[in-house]
Amino acid sequence: MEKVQFITQLTSIGVKSVENTLKLIESGATVPFISRYRKEQTGNLDEVQITAIRDEAKKYDDIIARQQTIIKSIEQQDKLSQELADKINSTFDLVELEDIYLPFKQRKETRGDKAKKAGLEPLAKMIMSQRGDLYAMAARFVKGTIDSEEEAIQGAKDIIAEWINESVSVRAKLRNLFTRKGKLSSKLVKGKETEAEKYKDYFDFAEPLYKTASHRFLALYRADREGLLKLTVQPEKDEAIDILHRQFVRGNDDCSTAIEEACNDAYKRLLLPSLQNETIQTQKEKADKDAIKVFSTNLRQLLLAPPLGEKRVLAIDPGFRTGCKVVCIDEHGSLLTNTTIYPHPPQNESAPAKAKIAQLVEAYKIEAIAIGDGTAGRETESFIKHIRFNRDLQVFSVREDGASIYSASPIARKEFPEYDVTVRGAVSIGRRLMDPLAELVKIDPKSVGVGQYQHEVNQTQLKEALDDVVISAVNTVGVDLNTASPYLLSYVSGLGPQLAENIVAYRSEVGKFTSREELKKVKRLGDKAFEQAAGFLRIREGINPLDNSSVHPESYKHVEKIAKKLGLKTVDLIGNTEQLSKIKSTDFQEIDSYTFTDIINELKKPGRDPRKQVKVLEFDSSIRTIEDLKIGMELEGIVTNVTAFGAFVNIGIKENGLIHKSQLSDEYVEDPSQYIRLHEHVHVRVLEIDVPRKRVGLKKLK
Repeated sequence: MEKVQFITQLTSIGVKSVENTLKLIESGATVPFISRYRKEQTGNLDEVQITAIRDEAKKYDDIIARQQTIIKSIEQQDKLSQELADKINSTFDLVELEDIYLPFKQRKETRGDKAKKAGLEPLAKMIMSQRGDLYAMAARFVKGTIDSEEEAIQGAKDIIAEWINESVSVRAKLRNLFTRKGKLSSKLVKGKETEAEKYKDYFDFAEPLYKTASHRFLALYRADREGLLKLTVQPEKDEAIDILHRQFVRGNDDCSTAIEEACNDAYKRLLLPSLQNETIQTQKEKADKDAIKVFSTNLRQLLLAPPLGEKRVLAIDPGFRTGCKVVCIDEHGSLLTNTTIYPHPPQNESAPAKAKIAQLVEAYKIEAIAIGDGTAGRETESFIKHIRFNRDLQVFSVREDGASIYSASPIARKEFPEYDVTVRGAVSIGRRLMDPLAELVKIDPKSVGVGQYQHEVNQTQLKEALDDVVISAVNTVGVDLNTASPYLLSYVSGLGPQLAENIVAYRSEVGKFTSREELKKVKRLGDKAFEQAAGFLRIREGINPLDNSSVHPESYKHVEKIAKKLGLKTVDLIGNTEQLSKIKSTDFQEIDSYTFTDIINELKKPGRDPRKQVKVLEFDSSIRTIEDLKIGMELEGIVTNVTAFGAFVNIGIKENGLIHKSQLSDEYVEDPSQYIRLHEHVHVRVLEIDVPRKRVGLKKLK
């Protein structure tokens, strides 16, 4: 099977689109670039479809590589026939490939191997034929190391059991049975009662495998790996063994009985452990995929959270005993000053703290205040709101997950070598309010608090998926070439860490970029990198106004033709919706329809940020702790995490409440992400309060 056919079958994307997309990927084009600037070649595929083509192409390459490895291994054993080679080369299912390879795998000597060495393989074949007297046949093999008919028969049964285990058709039938009718069970490991307390709901648990939710499976899988629970998956034993009997037993004589016994042994000793492990691993892969999808969706929404924009911000990293670290940062995110105040117990220095904050707001012309949402966050917010300022100031509660990770990182040390972690953390909180995307790209996505069992899933797949999300988000928004950090620039299509550093070095040496063309002067930034990156980089107040738009430089000539047609200069065309609406694609046959539409849409609203405006959420001032809650209360909250089983909501107390997916809508909810989004402001009712376990159950109200 050719690669294009393989991908088309798995993705249902047209052959031509797959062929052209593969060519673009192989030429070094990135997913964002292909999606945005090569729509004509791909047939307007989006990033999800292009990513699927890329991933399935890799899967195809992995299968081909595995086929070749298997063929080489069997060839070295002098056991490769043309028929077997053809079978391997025509198999594109990795599980089936491993079934074919199973009899040829190098392994420790088995009971069957020992029986074969003793010369019992012919007896095993005779028994399998189920013709003749079992003991008379066995008597002919009582010689050498074999002392009795019983010993000969047992050796033959060991060989038959391995043949049954290695049967491709048997494994396929049993695999199907495990998937359809397997029961997932967990039992407490003796003596682990205290350690496993958080898993107490699963101490004696069982349910059909097909009904097991991904998040529940990952919890059980984690407990099994921690040695707290024992996880098993198996169908009814009689039904499984019946499959073997129906396939191999054809009579009711002694030979048939011996085969029945071999079937029973094969299932218990070989097939059950193997297929149980395989089924658990397959379920794990499925759960990983679901969890990574949830994490990716959340991360994208987190990265594309509404920015405050270029405002002067006073940011506070709250604390009780150690005080609140306060920083002032300018509209570009540069640190202006820092100090510490102690408005809370045990110091209770409220009056001096108020005076200091008011002084900083005035001295540095502060336009907004950002307060970390961790320990002492609500108390600090209340304290700030009791200060009278001489101007209107918006006060925002800012998510601080991962701020401590950033503050101790090499990136933070490089940015602020002369300041300690507390100052860096406060700066990060302020910058997150101004531009969440620009700040969060500096942190490992696994540390931003929007995942679900992220440490249990396949780490390679998780990293690849999250990198895709970050790259997509950065290129969706676009990056200011003259202000972006090297960490943000490194995610721009076609760049990477080294070229990003080279761009920053060029800025430091030469000054601001005045045009996209100037990028070509950056060290090692060649034509290919320029092609891939230019459309995603923005230059404000540059020589060419199109440099502050998503129109690619390769299309500037098209814009000039459109302007000429309207009798306008290019600069007069930008934002001129009335004139642009008069233009039709049929007037410009040389411009493909997708490119034409994108150019017109961009010229109408050049450089528009696709993110929404940031909004302030006012929590109920009477609710500070879980003890303040009452059943039936209606509160305002903000969604902090969306999982496969529901959404967590910050309602102004330390513990986030959970809206179970059954409480998201009056309809059945399979995928919570279709009903609720990260950062969404929601109106909720308190349904359940469990103070000892610090759990709050909520219902989303319309």
